[in-house]
Amino acid sequence: MARKKREEVKAGAPEWLATYGDMMTLLLVFFVLLFSMSSVDSQRYKAVVQSLSGSLGVLDSGTTVTLEPLINNFPSDSPTETPTEAEEFSDMQEELKAILEESDLSGQIKLEINERGLLIRFLDSVLFDSGKADLTPQAMDIIDKVSGTLNGTSKKIIVEGHTDNVPISTYKYPSNWELSTTRAVNVVKYMIDHSSIDPVRLSAAGYADQHPISDNNSVDSRKNNRRVDMVILRSNTEQQN
Repeated sequence: MARKKREEVKAGAPEWLATYGDMMTLLLVFFVLLFSMSSVDSQRYKAVVQSLSGSLGVLDSGTTVTLEPLINNFPSDSPTETPTEAEEFSDMQEELKAILEESDLSGQIKLEINERGLLIRFLDSVLFDSGKADLTPQAMDIIDKVSGTLNGTSKKIIVEGHTDNVPISTYKYPSNWELSTTRAVNVVKYMIDHSSIDPVRLSAAGYADQHPISDNNSVDSRKNNRRVDMVILRSNTEQQN
């Protein structure tokens, strides 16, 4: 009776394991190439490392960390997701311009986008009576309207009081420093009490006659210097304040 021939057993690892190893190596190279072509991001790097480590079975838990939830949480690089700062200031300026035209105040309130941000410049007669710091009824109305527009931004706002160089000396305001500072503070306090703007975004400053925009040599130039500036600050300017 003939003996049954034994199947020959090859030495070394099974052939399928070599194929599997090649496939995993190619996958690793593929993901590394994808990662190298993308911008370096700490969160993305962590996600890729976790996912690859889990896939190769080297995590302590032996489970695979999926990359999908972390990718979905990445901030979008698309410029169309949110408006740029320039667009935001331009939109606010147009909205405020329409409000001023409605209120017939275009000649007394100036709007300007500059290196600090969006400037809203009020001549003092728009908000206050001469030599006083109490807001007039007209001032409250216009500040309400302006605040409505500023509710739509999260940027910081500084209110700055300025005077001309004519000295003042009263019981309430011994000098232009007290007058300019009190005017700025009263505008801020009114905004806090009558709008939904977060108080942490607001600040006030008084500069007396130290930052004139005209030469103070005439009635008209002194009138220009008596003003309250409201500045919606750019992001880089916020960090300096």
